[in-house]
Amino acid sequence: MPQLDRLPGTPDFCIKLPRSGGEARGHLLTEFGGNGTYKFLLQAGSTVTAEAWPGLGDHARRFRAELRASGVLVDAPAGPDRPQTPPRWTVTRDIECNSSSAAAGLVYGYDASGPESWRTAEGHPLADYLSTGWRAPRKAWLVRGSNVSGHNLVRRLWLEEGFVSLAGAHLPQLEESDPTRSALRRFVEEGYEGAASYNQKQGLVDELHAFLTQMRVGDMVATIGDGRLHVGRITGEAVQSSSPGGLSNLRRTVAWQTDSHAYEELPEEVQQKLSVQHDVVDMTGVLDALDGLTGHTEPVDPAATDGTGDHPAVERPEQQELTLPPVTDALAAGLLVHDRAWLEEMRELLLDEKQMVLYGPPGTGKTYLAMELAEYFGGGPEQVKIVQFHPSYAYEDFFEGFRPAEDPETREVAFRLTAGPLRELADLASREGNRHIPHFLIIDEINRANLAKVFGELYFLLEYRRKSVRLTYSGDDFGLPPNLFVIGTMNTADRSIALVDAAMRRRFAFVELSPRTEPTAGLLARWLKREGRDLEPARLLDALNARMDDADFAIGPSYLMKPGAYRNDGLERTWRTKILPLLEEHHYGEGIDVAARYGLDALREQHP
Repeated sequence: MPQLDRLPGTPDFCIKLPRSGGEARGHLLTEFGGNGTYKFLLQAGSTVTAEAWPGLGDHARRFRAELRASGVLVDAPAGPDRPQTPPRWTVTRDIECNSSSAAAGLVYGYDASGPESWRTAEGHPLADYLSTGWRAPRKAWLVRGSNVSGHNLVRRLWLEEGFVSLAGAHLPQLEESDPTRSALRRFVEEGYEGAASYNQKQGLVDELHAFLTQMRVGDMVATIGDGRLHVGRITGEAVQSSSPGGLSNLRRTVAWQTDSHAYEELPEEVQQKLSVQHDVVDMTGVLDALDGLTGHTEPVDPAATDGTGDHPAVERPEQQELTLPPVTDALAAGLLVHDRAWLEEMRELLLDEKQMVLYGPPGTGKTYLAMELAEYFGGGPEQVKIVQFHPSYAYEDFFEGFRPAEDPETREVAFRLTAGPLRELADLASREGNRHIPHFLIIDEINRANLAKVFGELYFLLEYRRKSVRLTYSGDDFGLPPNLFVIGTMNTADRSIALVDAAMRRRFAFVELSPRTEPTAGLLARWLKREGRDLEPARLLDALNARMDDADFAIGPSYLMKPGAYRNDGLERTWRTKILPLLEEHHYGEGIDVAARYGLDALREQHP
């Protein structure tokens, strides 16, 4: 095997598997993989998980199978002190991977971000060691021109004369072909003094910098006119020329395509980008979707020949669509859901609505079911984040806000903008390469917080996934990615919380989990049969709930689905310390003898 060169200046990286399952180690290579990032060497002796999750791609599955068949991945010995550790494989020789993300997927058994998953011994991510000055070979841009001081330049000029432009009436003659942002800021401050607000000046600097410096010949450019998306390719450098009223005095020539596309037929992620309210918008994040609309194929570099004068064929990876894994009999059996159609309905609701709330009395397994469904449909725990709401939870905790943070060098404390769990998960889901992978946010006890205060402007995005809004703190234009799903849980027995408002109900699909309806009804009996236990606890629980006058306060089966309930008088102890106190609270002030009405002796007399 030829010697593979390590990327200079980079350390070893590792991934620690959960539940003390060992770790994998590796390092970056100087050679680039097929996706334009550095290859990664997974070192011999590393440990990888033997389980492949449903969200793992077909190519990664085949790669793991080939390594397994060739003896590169062998069974790792089970540790006697950790009998519950999931099965693992050991790497017998170094494995060259196409990227750090491909190596992370091999280790985890599900698609994962390599730059964030691989860490140094000090905990620093691999992303810190990748160059930030690299520019994608081809980018995509949105330039607005349908309403420039009341003029539709798209219809009147751009499409007919083959260019795209920006207004710069108050700019001096630019001597540099590639002006810096600081130079543009000086020109705007001087030229637009009194003609624009500070916010307008900042926006103009950003747009000019993108148009003059960031755009390149060969980039894709798009614009909206009369409700249709027009797409073309930039063919010329930026030039400055006079124009009537200074409406189009900064120009780039463009080869526009003859076909256009109706806005309502565009992919969801493209519509979301088009809703950003700037005159110049970087749309490289949806370049693959735009290529799918235009049928674009990458041109072959004339210098890239194989020595015979022929150009080698370059296979462009297919754009993967967002979907959820199908429901299987194994999933239904593992969750003890006897009606597979119920799980199929959960899958369809998530695909259609993106947001769901599981509600019901205590002990009905709402949180457990939410976590199990999220990990199955998401393809692994890496794509799942869980938070619990409480009365003091706020927008700054949930999404982003300024929080005190200590500088590690000066030890001084200052307030810094910090991302919350929703922002972190949304950024992970929208990262390139992740957009076809479902990501799940689980909100436990969703009705225990002031929802309008926690969600803020995000309430709008829950209903309008194809739009974006300007964020309160960072000022970013943000939209919820289509591959981010939200599952909330709500305890209907919590009398301290008012009814959920109509805005919340409109944005979520509500699914009831009740001991009186399936799949919760009969769950305890199915579990007892699987565990080989007597069915008496199931009959007693059914008898108790039959005596309840309020379905919202019925008792769920999870209290009796624990080993402790069947060890050394555990049933009586669980009934006395877990179930009866709930009923005491429910009947507080009513003068009812709860033990006489709901105790085990009373229920056994009725159902011997």
